[in-house]
Amino acid sequence: MRIQDKVVVITGGASGLGLATAQFMAKEKGARIAIFDLNAEAGEQAVTDIGAERALFVQTDVSNEESVQAAVDAVMARFGAIHVCINGAALPVAFKVLGKEGKAAPLAKFAQSTAVNLNGVFNVMSKCAEQMARNEPENGEERGVVINVSSGAAYEGQVGQCAYSATKAAIIGMNMPAARELGAVGVRVNAIAPGLFLTKMVSMLDDKVMASLKEQMEAPKRLGDVREFAHCCAFIVENAYVNAETIRLDAASRMRAR
Repeated sequence: MRIQDKVVVITGGASGLGLATAQFMAKEKGARIAIFDLNAEAGEQAVTDIGAERALFVQTDVSNEESVQAAVDAVMARFGAIHVCINGAALPVAFKVLGKEGKAAPLAKFAQSTAVNLNGVFNVMSKCAEQMARNEPENGEERGVVINVSSGAAYEGQVGQCAYSATKAAIIGMNMPAARELGAVGVRVNAIAPGLFLTKMVSMLDDKVMASLKEQMEAPKRLGDVREFAHCCAFIVENAYVNAETIRLDAASRMRAR
């Protein structure tokens, strides 16, 4: 699918990998961008950076059905279509199965992770796919593309990542059945499982921690550039034969237990 002038919805698009992807898609690929995020200040700043003529921010709770429907409605009112959905919003909450003094973790902690990291992905994907199915097919084939952001933790979760890893693995599990179903209406579904990237938050870590993180990388021996993640998203959108795949974007690194 050509990206020029297409409408790209990005959840978690006000910061980190989501923001980098929004900027790349708009400035280098000519897309129109809709950012779904809870952080209103960062979302409005992202629109300013990209340019209000090509970008829209909607404060959105991806775990809430009414909130997502309202956001999708806002995109349709502004741009008239949705062509690409990139689900990057997530809670990186860490907690152990057994906490202090061997006490079981409250179920509410696990449910909080699944509400955003898994339910939220399905919530946005399904509502965007509903609109994609109404698009005119490009080259008689494609009406839309979904990219769900998983994580290396889906494969090698660390201690304290039971909830986070479970949700990220479930995203990969959705790939094939969603791609098979939505393929009938011209919508492809893929996932990216990123490793460690040099986001603004990570760049503020001290030198000792940063050196330890770099040591875990195989080749190249560095953290990922956020533009490399954005480029991977663009590749998936532009290559019509990539479907039901999960791309590990991690310099061949594998997460340690701690």
